[in-house]
Amino acid sequence: MPTRGFPTAEYEARTARAQERMAERGLEGMLLSTEADVRYFTGFHTAFWQSPTRPWFVLLPAAGKPVAVIPEIGVPLMRTTWVDDIRSWPAPDPDDDGVSLLIELLSPLSRLGLPMGHETHLRMPLADWTRMRAALPGLEIEDATEITQGLRAIKSEAEIAKIAHICAIGARAFSQVPEFALTGAPLDGVFRAFRRAALTEGADEVPYLVGAAAQGGYADVISPPDAQPLATGDILMLDSGCSWDGYFCDFDRNWAIGPPTDAARRAYDTLWTATQAGIDAARPGATCRDLYDAMARSLGTSGGNVGRLGHGLGMQLTEQPSLAAFDETPLAAGMVLTIEPSLPYGDGLMMVHEENIVVQDGPAALLTPRAEPELPVIG
Repeated sequence: MPTRGFPTAEYEARTARAQERMAERGLEGMLLSTEADVRYFTGFHTAFWQSPTRPWFVLLPAAGKPVAVIPEIGVPLMRTTWVDDIRSWPAPDPDDDGVSLLIELLSPLSRLGLPMGHETHLRMPLADWTRMRAALPGLEIEDATEITQGLRAIKSEAEIAKIAHICAIGARAFSQVPEFALTGAPLDGVFRAFRRAALTEGADEVPYLVGAAAQGGYADVISPPDAQPLATGDILMLDSGCSWDGYFCDFDRNWAIGPPTDAARRAYDTLWTATQAGIDAARPGATCRDLYDAMARSLGTSGGNVGRLGHGLGMQLTEQPSLAAFDETPLAAGMVLTIEPSLPYGDGLMMVHEENIVVQDGPAALLTPRAEPELPVIG
C-alpha cells in the first residue's frame, strides 16, 4: 500500500522543474489559485475547497519555496507542508479578500505567469482581479498553462503508485456489482451499493459516479440515477471516479441484465477491440491524435459526439491531454491516461468502455484489470 502524502523532496523537484521552465520564459513568478495546482506544489490537501467563499493563492517565485497567500483558517494546515512563507487574512472579507496581500507580494515583479489556457480557471472574483491589475499597471501577465499542465502530465513513481492503488480499489468494488445489481433492484440503489463497496474496499471518496441502465443499451451517460428497477434486457453501465489520497481512478464497466441483444454484444466486442488498439498505440513518441486515430479506425467511426476518446488522469478526474483529433501532444513515459472509446449503435443508443493505463518505455501498462472480453451477464 502506498504511503499517504509525499516527502519534501517530491515538492522540491516539482518546484525546481517549474522554475527551470519559468527561467526559459523569463518569468519572475507564477501565480496559482486552483486546488490541484496549489496542492501539486505545496501538498496542501483539504476538502475545504468545496466552499466557494474563500480564495486561495500560491506564488511560485523564480527561486526558492512557494509563498502562500491564504485565509487564516488554512494556516495551521499549510504549516504542516514544506511552505514557510504564509501570509494570511481573516476571510471572508468582501472588501479585501487577500487582494492587498497579493498586490504587496507581486509589486516587485514585472513578468508573471498565470495558467490561462484550456481546462484552467482563475479562482478569484473578477472584480478583485480587476482591482489587482489596476494596482499593478507595470506587471506583464503571460500564459503559463504549458508549465503547469506539462509538469502534472508526467507522473512520478509515487504518483503512479497512488493511482494504481485506487484503480485496484475501484476494481474490487466493480467485482461486487453482480451481487447487488439484480433484476428488480432500483438503479439509484445500485449506485449507493457501489459507493458503499468502494468505501469499504478503501476509497477515501467516491465523488464521481455516473451510469445508466435501459433496454438494449443506454443513450445518456451523465444523468443522475432514478429509482427505475433493473429489468431483463437492460444494459447497465457504471463509470466511477474514486479517489485515494487525492488521486483518482476513472473507468467503467458494462453488464447485461439477462441475455443481451446481438447489437449490444457486437457493440461491446467492437469497443473491447478498439480499447486494445488504443492501449497498443500508447507508446512514448506517439501523439494523442495517434491514439485517437487508432481507436477511431478500429471503431470504423469517429466515436460519436463525445469529442475525445480518453484523457489524462491524476489529481483530477480528467486532466490534460485529450485523446482527440485536435491534440498533437506527444506521449512520454509517466503519463497516466484513460482509454475511453465510445460507440453509437441501434436507435440512439451508445456504449462506452474505459481503462486506465500508464505510458512507459515499450508497451503501456494497465492500471485497471482489463474488462472481460465478452459482455458479462448478470442473472
